[in-house]
Amino acid sequence: MAEITRLSGHSDWIELDFVERERTPSELMKLGIRLHLSGLSLSNTIREIEKFGVNRSRKAVHDWVQKADLQPADDASPDHVALDETVIRINGQQFWLYAAVDPETNKFLHIRLFTTTTTVLTQQFLRELQEKHDVSDAVFLVDYAQHLATALRRAGLRFQTVRHGNRNAVERIFREVKRRTSSFSNSFSNVQPTTAETWLQAFAVWWNSLN
Repeated sequence: MAEITRLSGHSDWIELDFVERERTPSELMKLGIRLHLSGLSLSNTIREIEKFGVNRSRKAVHDWVQKADLQPADDASPDHVALDETVIRINGQQFWLYAAVDPETNKFLHIRLFTTTTTVLTQQFLRELQEKHDVSDAVFLVDYAQHLATALRRAGLRFQTVRHGNRNAVERIFREVKRRTSSFSNSFSNVQPTTAETWLQAFAVWWNSLN
């Protein structure tokens, strides 16, 4: 158990309520989820689990991440919110990843995956963000994308147009997300967008656990 703790670190953020029949020790399931989200491919993750005498398939680890249904925590009250979007590719198709980040804590507040980027979808993203967090007094930091400014204005939210400074928080996260999605062919090939979005939300929870 000590070796599992050393490898997995802090895992209290992982809930295993989905487990109906425990074929794998809960500590190893948390280890598998955490290792995969922290950078190991599915193949390398199961190799680490095998060191403890437990054999599981890549699909099993994939299913643990999906069924855990990890979501960034609610009820934050940030002073600033860095809002941005970026393109990622899944199965050779282009998708838009929206993210809201608290630049003071470097934590995800909300993350979604859309097939395109429009003012209407940005408004939807903002509504979901407002349902989860108190952002009524926050100042949103955005780039020069007109649809972001339009959606924020329609929502009655304050914003500043900046390119650097606190917006670097979300840009750093996007660089890491792109690195991970481009390298994990066994996570993002032949998967549905909803499956990829669940993985990305779980990644956001892992990221937040580090900050």
